[in-house]
Amino acid sequence: MTTKFPAGFLWGGALAANQAEGAWREGGKGPATVDMIPHGKDRLAVKLGQQKRFSWREDEFYPSHEAIDFYHRYKEDIALMAEMGFTVFRTSIAWSRIYPQGDELTPNEAGIAFYRDLFSECKKHHIEPLVTLCHFDMPMHLVKEYGSWRSRKTIDFFTRYARTCFEAFDGLVKYWLTFNEINILLHSPFSGAGLVFEQHENPQQIKYQAAHHELIASALATKIAHEINPQNQVGCMLAGGNFYPYSCKPEDVWAALEKDRENLFFIDVQARGAYPAWTRRMFREQGITIETLPGDDDILKETVDFVSFSYYASRCASAEMNNDNTSAANVVKSLKNPWIKASEWGWGIDPLGLRITMNMMYDRYQKPLFLVENGLGAKDEPDASGNIDDDYRISYLREHIRALAEAIDDGVPVIGYTSWGCIDLVSASTGEMSKRYGFIYVDRDDRGKGTLARSRKKSFWWYKKVIASNGADLN
Repeated sequence: MTTKFPAGFLWGGALAANQAEGAWREGGKGPATVDMIPHGKDRLAVKLGQQKRFSWREDEFYPSHEAIDFYHRYKEDIALMAEMGFTVFRTSIAWSRIYPQGDELTPNEAGIAFYRDLFSECKKHHIEPLVTLCHFDMPMHLVKEYGSWRSRKTIDFFTRYARTCFEAFDGLVKYWLTFNEINILLHSPFSGAGLVFEQHENPQQIKYQAAHHELIASALATKIAHEINPQNQVGCMLAGGNFYPYSCKPEDVWAALEKDRENLFFIDVQARGAYPAWTRRMFREQGITIETLPGDDDILKETVDFVSFSYYASRCASAEMNNDNTSAANVVKSLKNPWIKASEWGWGIDPLGLRITMNMMYDRYQKPLFLVENGLGAKDEPDASGNIDDDYRISYLREHIRALAEAIDDGVPVIGYTSWGCIDLVSASTGEMSKRYGFIYVDRDDRGKGTLARSRKKSFWWYKKVIASNGADLN
């Protein structure tokens, strides 16, 4: 096919406050969940909610505390994005910059001023901000005092925060996402939703009750956004990628169906406005009882305007999946697919899987899609001249953008594309800087050493050409 994207298609890149900003105690910011997640051997146990970290330790390194110092360097970084031709930039607001503890009645004006300046800088360069309200960070006070999303009170704290953002940045931001990769709550509960478990608890009960509270909060925030400005466009956000049956054995096909349902549960509610029918049996068999209030069903009917998602890899499922035969490379477990190659971190590289995922999601939801994360984590080594020839990244992105064009040609409406980690940042999964995604190199290593100087990789110039041609020139 001839690669063809619609007029007005938004091209850009994405990052998250917790992986880029740093300045973790500046400007009145309070400590957040991500600020308690160390680099090293204990990182996964903390992310999974198996090891309590309600304070930081002097003997550990916390990558989020400084990250890539986007907080002080955003003007320089946005100028580089503008040089590439970005028409959209996805970032997030750190909740604890606006409400340092999370339960205050009045916001931190210094936090509001920072983001107003950030979004104004985007607009100055004709870049549309796409803003996530909650991207894997929440105020630690809400975790310690209320148990995070276990408590229904957190709904009120979130909607107050959301309203503050919608009002403060009205006219600067029109594209909003409520929760980043909301389904990761089920797989990485502390990093996803601030959840920590006690030994006697049923983790599934806690996770799905917290999920209910997040879904109510998302629907209420969507309603508030539309009331404040009917032009606001609010999306949900899925960690995407279909599960393939490992074989045509019927039990494997059923296992893949169940895994897809689990993955899509949140988006089913946010895009369709009700719990899917299959959850009744699942809750019953897992001993889960969701506590609700009268009116919750009506609240959930406030659905999103579009469905956004990340796509890095497809996944494989079988009836015999277990901890011994699934990949440890990602919190969403998968069997290794023998038909595709994998990245250095074991993530299957599957461009056709993107087209499959997009067709499935549009068939299911009938809402416009927005691909807001896609990229290749790799070890980039500057040569003697400081150049980085990341042809492997160009190849990955080229094939995925072609698959995106195929999905559009299939009839799937797509708003735009923001590649993940357009500037090198801290990896959410491993806490490494060496797992790089960007078009822009940042001089910093896994232990926080380096000058933080920015430099353009070969992919920078390639992506600039892609944007200038509206996706027609991928060579």
